[in-house]
Formats: sequence, structure tokens, C-alpha cells
Amino acid sequence: MSAGGAFGGNRGLSPVPPEKGVFPLDHMHLCDLEKKEYLSCLKTSGHQSEKCRLFSKKYLECRMEKNLMAKQDMSELGFVKEGNSDASGEKVSERIAN
Repeated sequence: MSAGGAFGGNRGLSPVPPEKGVFPLDHMHLCDLEKKEYLSCLKTSGHQSEKCRLFSKKYLECRMEKNLMAKQDMSELGFVKEGNSDASGEKVSERIAN
């Protein structure tokens, strides 16, 4: 018999949690409006997430405010402050509006 686990996995190694992505589910629907706005934007934009960055930011901010995820600076999550330019030199506020 094989010494591995299900599907050939090694039972001797302990699992390592991911760096990000582990946070409580929104069972109380505290951020449903923000989630629905973001998903609606994705649907209408043909799943081009860049066009929905503002909604994504609002959703993440809601989750942080309601303690559904750890509070982090938005720049750590890929957002820059209003009026700042990204690597392409385009102002973020202009890019979001387009």
C-alpha cells in the first residue's frame, strides 16, 4: 500500500495557510450592497476588473470597517491615493472614470 494521503498527498506534511485570503465570510450580509455593485460592474464591463476598481476598493473598505478582514493600507492592496500616478503616468482617478 502507498503511504500517501488522498490523491497521493503526503500525510507527513502539515498544511501552510496562505498569506492572504483567509477572512470570515459575510454571514450577516454587512457588505452586500458593495459586493453587488462590484459584481454588477464586472458583469456589465465584460469582467474587466480594471474598470471596477472603485467598487472593489469600496467593498474592501467595507470589509475592513466591519472587521471582516484585517485593516490594511489600501496601497498594500494595489490601490494608490487619489491624484497619484501609477507606473503608466496616468492618474488613477482619471483611469477609474474611463
